[in-house]
Amino acid sequence: MITTTSADGTTVLAADEGRGPAVLVLHPGSDDGRTWGKVAGLLAARFRVVRLHRRQYRLDLTAGSPFSIAQEVDDVLAVAKVTGEPVLLVGHSSGAVVALEALVASPSTFAGAVLYEPALVIGPPLGGEAVKQARAALAAGKPGRAMVIWLRDVIRLPPWVARLGGAYVAVRPRYRALLPRQLDDSDALDQLGVRLDAYARIETPIILLTGDRSPAHLGERLDALARRLPHAEKVVMRGQGHAANRTAPGKVARIIENLADRVLR
Repeated sequence: MITTTSADGTTVLAADEGRGPAVLVLHPGSDDGRTWGKVAGLLAARFRVVRLHRRQYRLDLTAGSPFSIAQEVDDVLAVAKVTGEPVLLVGHSSGAVVALEALVASPSTFAGAVLYEPALVIGPPLGGEAVKQARAALAAGKPGRAMVIWLRDVIRLPPWVARLGGAYVAVRPRYRALLPRQLDDSDALDQLGVRLDAYARIETPIILLTGDRSPAHLGERLDALARRLPHAEKVVMRGQGHAANRTAPGKVARIIENLADRVLR
């Protein structure tokens, strides 16, 4: 593990494996980095792979929560400083939005980035009323119902898939514990708002990664970003959705490795 300190004095934790040029991974919601474990294991043969445990999902942190995207960016920069430059940044879903903000805050820190379906706001709020309804269900002691609302109305999965996800959360203590943090994360993204003008100033080489089976709105968000980024390449993974890090880790690792070979000298 890497243990360091963020700008506000908060301890920052990250898994650290492998040797070589640094790849820093920012996990998606309802996670602590473990869903990227297989990808990290494949990359670790040639790279130092660091998986930040995002503070929004640190159950050991309660003071000051919910946390802002800006605070998470400070954590990213603290870990990047420890690993040494240059760093290839990888972000997934809300983690990809944190990555975008880190690229804006400190562009010289990162040699490149792979952004897998960033859950960025491009118009109306991403969560909005649906998150309020999910919070009400959670307050009523119905975590499964809260997850169904979030999966169906925010992520926009088919209702039957959302129901399966809700049933899974209802019986898994870890995911029940992470659910309030997931709703906090959705609010943090909405509070950030539309940031496409800021992202248009990013000069870093970027791969925009998506799957052809992902919810359509994620593709729309990715395309809106692609139109604004000056040095971005879109890569579509055939037969994959929003969790290719788990369903096709070899494919995801190769995409990251290809960019790393171009930008990490």
